[in-house]
Amino acid sequence: MPAGALRFVPGRGESVGRALVADRRIALIAFTGSRATGLEIVERAARTPLEQPHVKRVVCEMGGNNAIIVDDSADLDEAVIGVRDAAFLYAGQRCSACSRAVVLDRVYDRFLERLTAASRALVLGDPAEPDTDIGPVIDADAGRRIRRAIDAGRAEATLALAVEPPEGLEARMGRPVIGPHVFSDVRPEHALAREEIFGPVLSVLRAESFDEALAMALATPYRLTGGLFSRTPSHLARARRDFRVGNLYLNRGITGSLVGRQPFGGFGHSGVGAQSGGDDYLTQFVVPRTVCENTMRRGFAPGLETGAGGAG
Repeated sequence: MPAGALRFVPGRGESVGRALVADRRIALIAFTGSRATGLEIVERAARTPLEQPHVKRVVCEMGGNNAIIVDDSADLDEAVIGVRDAAFLYAGQRCSACSRAVVLDRVYDRFLERLTAASRALVLGDPAEPDTDIGPVIDADAGRRIRRAIDAGRAEATLALAVEPPEGLEARMGRPVIGPHVFSDVRPEHALAREEIFGPVLSVLRAESFDEALAMALATPYRLTGGLFSRTPSHLARARRDFRVGNLYLNRGITGSLVGRQPFGGFGHSGVGAQSGGDDYLTQFVVPRTVCENTMRRGFAPGLETGAGGAG
């Protein structure tokens, strides 16, 4: 990489980020973060004064409210652990995390019972310790935002599980520690089922049929990741065709895509641009050019290359 081609500019997004987005010298912006900030960047980047020599391009990976469907043919041993780990590991702080489990009515109660038991077994602690499953969330602002979502959820749904951290852990960590929270009786119109929380909060929705489950899974504008646990071939084929998300996972958790092997990204309100981790992503950082040359020359003068051809 040429000297000076890379610059690290630390600072708050509200100041440094906005200045960079507005600067006329910036030609392309690649951003990962919330939907609100991403849409603001798209709007600001679209302002193109005549003296700016280019139209800015934006590559955005924004939020998600990702769903896993569990149908009545699913292997619940796999489905419970797949949903639990996708929802709660890393304290739910992954854009690909499972925020909603849409479960068919015939297995809903069994799934919920087993999910809450399995989630209760997760260990909250210091992430430096090998037996810890869930550590603190990133900062105090995140803790307040997640707890507001939990409080709102208590008013509109049923709190099926709330795991409290061990006494003194937050003080020792210096950051908020929030255990797994599972809400049942959630409806698609509830805020829990529509808004990104980015924390260890899972909504469990009941569906009467696979068609209804698929409609519920796609009831938000986010299109990042999604999943299906099923042993029904027609349901797996239908999900491949109609479960329209950037990364779809069948009979496995919906997190942990492999860099360089599974391009990752979404569309809808989850982002714009080619998925990262693939060849198409890199082409967004260059400007394609086409050069054509007529090689059928007449009167070819090779001496001009060295200046020996004279001035004739």
